Amino acid sequence: MNPLLDRRFLFVTGKGGVGKTTFSAALGLAAAKRGKRTLIAMVECQERLSKLLGTAPIGPHVVNLGPNLDAVNMTPEVALEEYGVMVLKIRALYRAIFENRLVRAFLEGTPGIEAWSMLGKAFFHASPPEGLPEYDLVIVDGPATGHALDMLRVPAVIHEVAPPGLLRKEADRALDFFRDPFLSGVVIVTLPEDMPTQETIELHDKLIRELRFPVASIVTNEVLPELFRASERDLVEGLAARLDPGSPAHSAARAARARSLRERVQAASLELLESKLPGPFLELPQLFVEHFGREEIETLARAISVG
Repeated sequence: MNPLLDRRFLFVTGKGGVGKTTFSAALGLAAAKRGKRTLIAMVECQERLSKLLGTAPIGPHVVNLGPNLDAVNMTPEVALEEYGVMVLKIRALYRAIFENRLVRAFLEGTPGIEAWSMLGKAFFHASPPEGLPEYDLVIVDGPATGHALDMLRVPAVIHEVAPPGLLRKEADRALDFFRDPFLSGVVIVTLPEDMPTQETIELHDKLIRELRFPVASIVTNEVLPELFRASERDLVEGLAARLDPGSPAHSAARAARARSLRERVQAASLELLESKLPGPFLELPQLFVEHFGREEIETLARAISVG
């Protein structure tokens, strides 16, 4: 079983457009099929998970997607109320405290409180202060790199600015949890291309050096099978230039050149990641389909399970 599935909390991020939601869906499905009670918690996003898994749309309240698999598309307002009720246990007590004018003014002035309402809610599902957790694994389908770092910085900011009390206590508890490599980890999703690779290396450095959060995996999405050996690429890439443009083979030679160039970039990107980062690494294949849906997510889930 993939060691990712041994953790209780995973925060998925990476450059925009690299397939974070696709990976989160596949990981959630892989965990659920292993019998783990799993929650996929999206962060106030344009919801795509329901289309990928073929379910009804997912809103700001937790819904069931099938055996062992729940999901929610968190929003700050709903998450803050739900998190407050979970922590305080009694809705009337939540209203008495959180709807108090002075308390509300303090919360609105606390840096990152909206981000914490969502991150804190996801954390609570994975690690309540009392009793057993509701889920064996919580997967946060997080925002892209910059916003993800801002969100993950919030517990430390609350520790610095909030007075002693429940809010700071929960933030400190979350920091300890997020920094425990046996319980938690950040998953960086990338593509085998220049810019996503460079951003992944920079993000990894900030997570380790600044936040001291463990990186559970570097996932390279859409990896092509290698058609040409490295020793063949120069020959393949120069073939079209030596053929008559009217030749029936010219179009095939141009296609082969494009594929070889992409494989060259892919190989360089994977080599750079492995030379700069300690891993662990996971590669997911490029799936050549017209429409991406449940069947493709199932395929990726199987790859994750054995990865």
